[in-house]
Amino acid sequence: MNRTTLSLLAAATSLAAVTGFAALTAPDGGAPAEAKAPSRLPVERSSLLCPSPSQSDIAETVYTSFTPRTKASGGGASTAELKPSVATLRDPDDGADKDKKDKDKAAEDAAKKPAPDKAVVTLKQPGKPVGAEASGGAAPALIGSATGSLAPGWTTQQTTTVSAGSGRGVLGVSCTAPDTDLWFPGAGLAKDRQDYVHLTNPDDTGAVVDIELYGKNGALKSQLTDGIPVPAGASVPVLLSTLTTDPAEDVTVHVTTRTGRVGAVVRGAGDETGSDWLPASTDPSGTLVLPGIPADATSVRLVAFAPGEDDADLKLRLASASGTITPAGAENLRVKSGMTASLDLKDVTKGEPGSLILSPSEGARPTPVVAALQVTRGKGDKQEIAFIPATAPVGERATAADNRAKGSVLSLTAPGETAQVKVTASAGTEAGEQAVKTYTVKAGTTLAITDPPVPAGLKGSYALTVEPQSGGPVHAARTLLLPQDGIEMFTVQTLPDDRGLVTVPSAEQDLSVLDD
Repeated sequence: MNRTTLSLLAAATSLAAVTGFAALTAPDGGAPAEAKAPSRLPVERSSLLCPSPSQSDIAETVYTSFTPRTKASGGGASTAELKPSVATLRDPDDGADKDKKDKDKAAEDAAKKPAPDKAVVTLKQPGKPVGAEASGGAAPALIGSATGSLAPGWTTQQTTTVSAGSGRGVLGVSCTAPDTDLWFPGAGLAKDRQDYVHLTNPDDTGAVVDIELYGKNGALKSQLTDGIPVPAGASVPVLLSTLTTDPAEDVTVHVTTRTGRVGAVVRGAGDETGSDWLPASTDPSGTLVLPGIPADATSVRLVAFAPGEDDADLKLRLASASGTITPAGAENLRVKSGMTASLDLKDVTKGEPGSLILSPSEGARPTPVVAALQVTRGKGDKQEIAFIPATAPVGERATAADNRAKGSVLSLTAPGETAQVKVTASAGTEAGEQAVKTYTVKAGTTLAITDPPVPAGLKGSYALTVEPQSGGPVHAARTLLLPQDGIEMFTVQTLPDDRGLVTVPSAEQDLSVLDD
C-alpha cells in the first residue's frame, strides 16, 4: 500500500545486484564470496498522521503514543513528536462554484500559515507510553515523525468521546502513515449519514488528491473530486455528500494522489447509529480477513469492492471461538467489477466473538477485492457503530495503544495453522510494570481475550504488543468498550504489522572493485 516501502525495496534490490557483481569479480582471483542472507533491521524514521478529532464542542480526546522496545535500534538522537497541522475547512452548505472558489482560497491561505511548533504529544523513551488530552471541536489534525530508537513500531492511538449529538459515540483510530493510494469500502451517503474523508499532508510541499466514489451501480457522478489541493502541513476534511448528488447507502471511496502523499481516514456518522473512524482496507487481495467482531454485535454489514476488471465470487466463513463455520443465508457474495456490493449479516456471531474470512468461491479464481464491516452494538437510540476494515496479518509485531484497566478486548485469528502468540502489556502512562503472557490460537478460530495482560500497579492507560512466535499467520484487532448513559459505546482498531523492521541486503565485499 505504501509506495515508500516499494521504493525502499527497489533500492535494496539494486544494492543486492551491485553486491552480487562485486562477489563475482572478487580480487586476487579468489573464489566468489558467498552472499549473506538479507538482514532485518529497525527503521530509522517513521511518520504518523492523526485526523482532526471532532467538530463537537463537547468532544474529549485522548492521545496515547508508544514505541515498543527493539533489540537493535537506530543510532543517533531519538525524537517522536506530533504537532498541530494547519487546518483547512470546507463549508458543506456552499454551492459547487462557490465551494470551488472557497476551497482554493482556503488552500492558498493555509499555505501561507507556518505550521505550529509546539508538540501536542512528545514520546521520550521506548517501552513507556505517554498520554495527552484535547477538548472541544477546535483540536487540529496532528502531523508527527519519530527517529532513532523511537521510530521502529511507533504507534499513536486517538480516542475521542462525544456524549451527545449526531456525532455521539467513541471514535477511535490508530494514527496512520502517509500513502498515495487508499481504499475505503463502507462509507455512506444516506440521508442520515454525514461522512467526511480527512486528508492530511505531512510534507513541506503541497499534495494534489483525487477522490473517486463507487456505489452499487459503479462510479458515482461527482464534482470537485479531481485535483483537490492539500497544502504543505495542512489537513482538509471533505464532506462526501458535497461531491455527488447520486444517492447511495454504501459507498467505496478511492483516494489517490497526483503529487505528494497524504494520510487519509473516513469519519462515518449517522443520526441514530453514532460515529466512528473508518480506516483504509488492506491492499486488494483475493483472500481477506476482517478480525474482531464483538460477541454481542446486534448487526454486521459487509461492504466489498472489486477494483480490477474481473468480477469476484467470494465465499464467506466465520472464524468463531470453536471453529470455522459458514454463516447460514450468507454463504457467498458476488462483487461486480467497479461496483460496491453489500450484505447484511445481521447478528452473525450469535453471542460468540468471531472474524470474517473472505476467499474465492469453489471453482472461482482469486480476484482482488477490498472490504470492511460496519458493526453495531445495542439497539434503537442506544445503538453504536464501529468499522472493521480488512487487515493484513500481524507479521512480526503490532501494537494497540490506549488500553484501560477494564474494557479492552484483544482478538486474535488464525485463519490457517495454529499459532503461538506473545502479548506484552507495556508500563502505564502514569505507573505500572510490564506484563507478558503467551496464548495459543487454534487453527480456524478467533480467540477473544477479554482479560488481556495488565501492568502491575497500573495507573493511566497502556499498550498491548502482539508478536507471533510460531505457527501460521495471525490477524488481530483490539476493541475498546466505553459504555456511557446506557449506550454501548465502543471502537475497534485492527493491528497490521507495525513495519518497524525492514529487509536490508548484506554486502560482504569491498565495492571499490567495481572501479577497477
